[in-house]
Amino acid sequence: MAHPYIPNAGPETRAAMLAEIGAPDVAEFYRDIPAELRLDRPLELPAPFADEQGLTRHVRGLLARNTDPAALLSFLGHGCYPHYVPAVCDEVNGRGEFLTAYAGEPYEDHGRFQALFEYVSMMAELLEMDVVNVPVYDGYQAAGTALRMAARRTGRARVMVSGAIAADKLAKIRDYLTPDVEVLLAPVADSGEMGEVGLDDTFAALYLETPTVHGVIETRGRELADLAHAVGALLVVGTDPITLGVLAPPASYGADLVCGDIQSLGMHPQYGGGQAGFIASHDDERLVAEFPSRLFGIAPTAVPGEYGFGDVAYDRTSFALREEGKEWVGTAAALWGITAGVYLALMGPRGMREIGETILARTRYAMRALAAAGAVVRHQEAPHFREFAIEVPDADALLAALRRHGVLGGVRLGPREVLVCVTEQHAIADIDTLAAAVHAALAPAPGDAQ
Repeated sequence: MAHPYIPNAGPETRAAMLAEIGAPDVAEFYRDIPAELRLDRPLELPAPFADEQGLTRHVRGLLARNTDPAALLSFLGHGCYPHYVPAVCDEVNGRGEFLTAYAGEPYEDHGRFQALFEYVSMMAELLEMDVVNVPVYDGYQAAGTALRMAARRTGRARVMVSGAIAADKLAKIRDYLTPDVEVLLAPVADSGEMGEVGLDDTFAALYLETPTVHGVIETRGRELADLAHAVGALLVVGTDPITLGVLAPPASYGADLVCGDIQSLGMHPQYGGGQAGFIASHDDERLVAEFPSRLFGIAPTAVPGEYGFGDVAYDRTSFALREEGKEWVGTAAALWGITAGVYLALMGPRGMREIGETILARTRYAMRALAAAGAVVRHQEAPHFREFAIEVPDADALLAALRRHGVLGGVRLGPREVLVCVTEQHAIADIDTLAAAVHAALAPAPGDAQ
C-alpha cells in the first residue's frame, strides 16, 4: 500500500516509474555500491522516546562524547583548518536573515546579492581571474565540477590528476566523473611535487594541486601549463585562497580553471559544515558557458537604465534548463560565501600577506623542531605551506601518546605517516610543546634494547 504522505510509494506507481526508465527494480540504482558496503538487514533502531525530556537527555549524552579541538592543543588539518576567525565573520553570518535562510540564501534580498557580488569580486582579484562562481558544497565538488567543465569544453573524456592529492578528494573526483570521464593518476616525484607525465590529445585536463596533500608548494606550474596547452588540454589548479597573499595565483602561470575550498577564509573547523567550493576562470565565453553554478554580477533591471546585483547568464543553469542542463546546479553554500567576503574585506591585501608570511615561517619552524625531536620529515627541502608529513615507527602509538599529553598531533595518513598542520594560530610555544611531546613519545623506554 502507498505511504499516506508519499503517493509515489504505491506498488503500481513504483512499477510504472521503473518501467518508464527501464530499470528492473530499485536495487539497480545501487549496483555500483560494493556488496560488502550494503546493509542486508533492517536497521537496529532503538525504541522511540515517549517524552521530550528523554530525547533531550539522550542527545546531550551523545554530544558529550565529542571533543572540541579548541579544548586541546590541536595540529589537525587535512582539509579543515584552525585559522583565526575574526568576530565580525560570526556576527554577520549569525544574522537571522542569513543563518536561518535556506543555504544562507533568503528569498528576499536583505543585501544578499550585493554581499555575494562583493565576495566574488574580491575572490577574482585575489585569484587574478575574471569569473568566480557562487560557492558550491565544498572544494571536492568544485574540483570534480571544474574537471567536468574541462571535459565539456574540450570534448574529451580523460583527465590526468596529481597523485599528491588527498585520498578522499580523489575518490570524490572519481565518483563525480564516473562513468564517462576517465581519471588517470600522475606520479609523485621525490620532491613531493607532481612527477613527469605524458599527455596526448585525448586528455581534457591536467589537474595540479598546490599546496599538495603534504603541504608541498608546486614550483613547476608554468612548465605543466605549457605541457597541457601543447596538446589542447586545460590546466586545472586546486589551491587554498589563504595562500595567495604570499604565493603567485595559478592564473599567473597559465591556469585555465582554479578551484578550491574557502573554509580557511573565516570559517571555524566543523564536522560536516563550514566548507564551500569555488571555481574561477578567465572571461572566456566558451568556458564561462560551462559553469553549472550560479554567477553573480551587475545586471540590468526591468527599468531601462537601472542596474542591480543578481544572476548573470542564468539561462545556462539547470534552474533555467531543468533536465536539459549540462550539470546540476546543486545547493549553493551562500552563507559561507558571504562570510568569506567579510573576511577578505577585513583582511585586505596587507592582512593576507601577513598571514601567509606567518604560516610559512611557523611551518618551517615546526618542520625543524619535529626533525630535531626524532621524527623523519618528508620532503624537507621543498617549500611547504601550513602542512607537512612526518614518518615515525608507529603513527597510531604516537598520536595516542600525544593525546595523553593533551595534544592532537595531526592526521594519520598511514601506519607510519602523520600529517601535521600549523597555522597563524599556533604560537612558537605551542610548536615547542608538540616537539617536546613527540620527542618523549619517540624516545626509547628505559631498558629497551639499543
